[in-house]
Amino acid sequence: MKRLITSAAAVFTAAVCLVSCSSPLKSETKRRNGLNSSFTADASVTIEKMQAEGKLCRSGGEWDIEFTSPNTLSGVKLVFADGNVSASYKGLSFSVPQSAVPVKAMMAELISAVEENASMDELTGEEKDDTLRISGKLDAGSYTLIVDADGNLCGFEMPNNKLTMSFTNFTVTGSQPETTTVTETTSAAPAETTV
Repeated sequence: MKRLITSAAAVFTAAVCLVSCSSPLKSETKRRNGLNSSFTADASVTIEKMQAEGKLCRSGGEWDIEFTSPNTLSGVKLVFADGNVSASYKGLSFSVPQSAVPVKAMMAELISAVEENASMDELTGEEKDDTLRISGKLDAGSYTLIVDADGNLCGFEMPNNKLTMSFTNFTVTGSQPETTTVTETTSAAPAETTV
């Protein structure tokens, strides 16, 4: 009986060692945050069976996307500013077309995720294929924001909404705004530095 218990314990220990060695622990990585800059990028958006292509632009607090495909959206430009969304086609303003409603909703989710992460000093996530995958949660569900080696946007996914966005030809058009911290000193003693 003693040998049986010892053998069972040895088999159990070996199984635990094999499992722990075969699946490494996921570690979180930190990366520079490039999300707080103005930029342009080519966007590819897939929502369920719908696919759309366009040019995404972020300038300050305003975002816009002008579609190049499909034909039902080609030339339509959506502008997201101050919590409002407007649509235009070759300079003519109109209400958001029915064919753009799913993309409008998912673009709003992307904007929320980027803005939420843009205020952080560094981005934290899981390293995969030279990208950093940042997980989070919005009202519409869980998301993964994907940034490149410079911390710039290169993808966005919301699996429960069957949404995938990828961004290529990313070009920074403005630098990150500098933040100024004002420190008040009340004594003539030298400031203490902590490392």
